[in-house]
Amino acid sequence: MADAIRTTCAYCGVGCGIRATVTGERSLEIAGEPDHPANHGRLCSKGTHLGETVGLEGRLLHPMIGKKRASWDKALDLVAKKFRDTIARHGPNSVAFYVSGQLLTEDYYVANKLMKGFIGSANIDTNSRLCMSSAVAAHTRAFGEDIVPATYDDLDAADLIVLVGSNTAWCHPIVYQRIRARCDAGAKLVVIDPRRTETAEEADLHLALRPGSDVALMNGLLQHCREAGVVDDAYLAAHVAVPQDFWDQLGEGNDLWSVARTCDVPVADLRHFYELFAATPRTITLFSQGVNQSTSGTDQGNAILNLHLATGRIGKPGAAPFSITGQPNAMGGREVGGLASTLAAHMDFADDNRERIARFWAAPAVAEKPGLKAVDLFRSIGEGRIKALWVMATNPAVSMPDAGRVREALAACPFVVVSDVIEETDTGAFAHVRLPAAAWGEKDGTVTNSDRTVSRQRALFPLPGEAMPDWWIVKEVARRMGWKNAFAYDRPADIWREHCRLSTYENDGARFFALPGAAHGGNAAYDAMEPFRWGGEQMFADGRYPTEDGRARLIAVAQKPLPEPLEKWPLTLNTGRYRDQWHTMTRTGLAPKLARHREEPLVEVHPADAERLGLADGGLARVSTPQGDSIFRVALHDGQRRGELFVPIHWTDRTSSGGRTGLLPRPLVDPISGQPGFKRTPAAIEPVAVRWRGFILSRDELAERPPCLWATRVAVPSGVMWEVAGNGDPKRLETLLPAGQRIEAVDAGRGTRRVAVIANDRLAAALFLTESGELPPRDWLIAQLSSPQVAPTLLAGRAPGVQADRGPIICSCFDVGLKTIVAAIRDQGLADVAAIGNAIGAGTNCGSCRPALARILTEETSHAA
Repeated sequence: MADAIRTTCAYCGVGCGIRATVTGERSLEIAGEPDHPANHGRLCSKGTHLGETVGLEGRLLHPMIGKKRASWDKALDLVAKKFRDTIARHGPNSVAFYVSGQLLTEDYYVANKLMKGFIGSANIDTNSRLCMSSAVAAHTRAFGEDIVPATYDDLDAADLIVLVGSNTAWCHPIVYQRIRARCDAGAKLVVIDPRRTETAEEADLHLALRPGSDVALMNGLLQHCREAGVVDDAYLAAHVAVPQDFWDQLGEGNDLWSVARTCDVPVADLRHFYELFAATPRTITLFSQGVNQSTSGTDQGNAILNLHLATGRIGKPGAAPFSITGQPNAMGGREVGGLASTLAAHMDFADDNRERIARFWAAPAVAEKPGLKAVDLFRSIGEGRIKALWVMATNPAVSMPDAGRVREALAACPFVVVSDVIEETDTGAFAHVRLPAAAWGEKDGTVTNSDRTVSRQRALFPLPGEAMPDWWIVKEVARRMGWKNAFAYDRPADIWREHCRLSTYENDGARFFALPGAAHGGNAAYDAMEPFRWGGEQMFADGRYPTEDGRARLIAVAQKPLPEPLEKWPLTLNTGRYRDQWHTMTRTGLAPKLARHREEPLVEVHPADAERLGLADGGLARVSTPQGDSIFRVALHDGQRRGELFVPIHWTDRTSSGGRTGLLPRPLVDPISGQPGFKRTPAAIEPVAVRWRGFILSRDELAERPPCLWATRVAVPSGVMWEVAGNGDPKRLETLLPAGQRIEAVDAGRGTRRVAVIANDRLAAALFLTESGELPPRDWLIAQLSSPQVAPTLLAGRAPGVQADRGPIICSCFDVGLKTIVAAIRDQGLADVAAIGNAIGAGTNCGSCRPALARILTEETSHAA
């Protein structure tokens, strides 16, 4: 067997180290890297199943101009000519790049250099704008630079851990396991989230606050700390600039009862949190999308930073504010200037920084001011001001707010280039040129995780077809645009060294971001690079900040009035991630085991709202907002606040007729960061009736999405499944079945129809439909796709004799279902989560299902009592 290759996970900002062993032409064995400081060998369900996602299904393997295959030379020449001609005719601000936290630092660096240094515009923004730019703006306002002061090691020293707007158990499972380990040792956990998530269920205290009331909550806490004598006046005097009227403004309307009313939380719970925080010096406050994805996201971030600065809980082990990022290289993009609001290497657009960059790059036309942020960028495309767009490694036709308008803009843009690994995407459908990029298992470079740790990502496979790395594609276009010498890179190490040199160039310590020494090694040193954390272990330990006077700043922020429900849109829509899926599922959607946790896009509704609105659990419903509407499967959940809905972000036109969450949010943004407010959209919901429902199983991909009201793709072993429902003629679905011998069973009384297609003595496809009858469990039928022979009970949908039903999958790592867990608890008398793990393995890998296991235990215990 080949030696394991040490690389970094492709998913969230935790940045877990991986040992990947190549076992075949496109197959891997995946294990956690025991020596990596981010995960110490642990992996979540997504990382564990990375080996299922490295095949070539659906890959873009050749350059395409329109619908025709083209050579690299022809495609690159066309891109360079179109951008060059557009700039000559309309100026540098008529073109734009929209890039991604999926890019490696080296990819990001070259794209930013081309746009901001040579094209002369700052119209390059990244999908990281959608997830953490409010944290960037808050850091910059408070510290003078975008610096995350905490590390994962601080979690091991904290006595109180506060999670704000973060379902950490699902979105950052490895961080959550570290939190749980600390809590098992005696630390307290407080979760602040409108939803009672699985993270909240394991907390010592959950504050289900009213969405958008975070500033009131944190300002009230700071006022409480001042009254309790917890504010560190000595630290403020020595290290923090405080506006003259800061404390006077803070005191207005921030008493305990006023805050409880604004946040809609019980006074007793609020007092408990405030007293716990005041009494616990070693406190870490982690915040994520629930804080950032708001039209007040920057103020919400600064309210948290104010709290830590004012109490001196920063720069000390176990005491710091901690922004945890969503994407694998969101931090690397921030470091090289991937955001339109920064220049490069944590420099802004001040004249001295522009001149410094111009000297270092020998750049002819450094951008003079910040460029268009994501929402404004696509609005400008729609208005005709941007006439050439290059999208790299992201899918804005799905992920942007008000995605219908984004699609209209893409359709109207005179020239669109898409670099991607997938041949058919919602955004790629609008491209004039598509360029095949390297995927995770083929990329070579670096990434930076949420706690400033830089890790190597190493290629596991040779480049397939004609795919090339993103840095190579960009530098080839740059050279064809006339800048050959400035983009004479032969390998990622060349770019890395230049990036490191820029970080220290004329940097006398005024900017804390610096990579001294990292630029001096040769190619061998780059290849052998070990993970390292820039900035040291304890940022701001000496009380010095990267501002002109060396002081941090308290930023006066006030709670904005929260609107009352609208008559037509009386509900509040929240959006977010599922545990086992990632972004628009171009990678995780290939992994059958990851599909089992949540197979369809669900709208979660409080049972009382569902009863009032006529919604049935498992039925369909249309969620509407002023921007658009989409259909979801209904899931009743008493962890939802009444009057609020939750939907996932992952499904696209390629994978579902519904679940199109991007169509729903308003294109309203935080005025400082430009980050969209995905978490608080006025909405309505209504039931959708269907005449029939069913599913299609097939060994091969269907030629098209099933033509019916509801159709959702689910990856399954040895094939694909589509869940379907509708009101039209269901016989149209039969046209999607492959050729072969057909066997059928019809029950006219129940409106049931079952069709199986046999080819080469094996099951090739099956269609099960019913109007009023029951549909069989899917597991046994799915297994028949890989069976060497056709079972005689195929159309019955079950094996001969009695078949055990595992129930919905709870543990994706070990494929353990709910009924298996319940049976083990009852039959073996299991009393805790650890006992379940010892008995059947569930919860012993990534641990993200442990909250669900705890809930099942509680339910079973209460039933037994």
